[in-house]
Amino acid sequence: MPTDLPNLLTLSRIAAIPVLVALVALRDPWADFAACVVFSAAAITDYFDGKLARERQQTSAFGRMLDPIADKLLVGAALMLLAGMDRLSALGLLPAIVIMLREILVSGLREYLAGLSVGLPVTKLAKWKTGFQMGALGTLLAGDTAAQVLHLSVLPVSVIGELMLWTAAALTMITGWDYLQAGLRHAGRAPSTPPREPARS
Repeated sequence: MPTDLPNLLTLSRIAAIPVLVALVALRDPWADFAACVVFSAAAITDYFDGKLARERQQTSAFGRMLDPIADKLLVGAALMLLAGMDRLSALGLLPAIVIMLREILVSGLREYLAGLSVGLPVTKLAKWKTGFQMGALGTLLAGDTAAQVLHLSVLPVSVIGELMLWTAAALTMITGWDYLQAGLRHAGRAPSTPPREPARS
């Protein structure tokens, strides 16, 4: 049910996006710190919604559908905010592009394989990728301005965040290639269900 706690946690990640946008748009050190807190809290729900769903036996088709969507919306919004607000260096844009393209690739593969009744399980390395990715985005949202609020201006927060983003991008390429190979293994198989009408944009 959409009102189960795991699903509510998943929905909270989507609800956090407009709050995140508003905070980053303020361009204020305290707002940057708050944006980091909001993003980090939303990212943590990604762990707890699945854990609670399994423990309470509240897994559902709705939750399985919504969980990856909420993740991609949150990550995509954060990346676009950082790029649009000039919070990434020219080099920092490269891993951001890699991460966005990988998310699109995996989404397409999941949709294709779903038509073949083939699942695309999340690997342990993909979980590490998610951890580095969420940590990097939270750090970059805080930035050097939030570090000044906390009297930690000696720390190169933005540099640390971009290094983490590069690490996430490297893991993204590895896991994306693994998922692509899994998709190619099933390429050419007839779908187990009648083809659906193409989605309209």
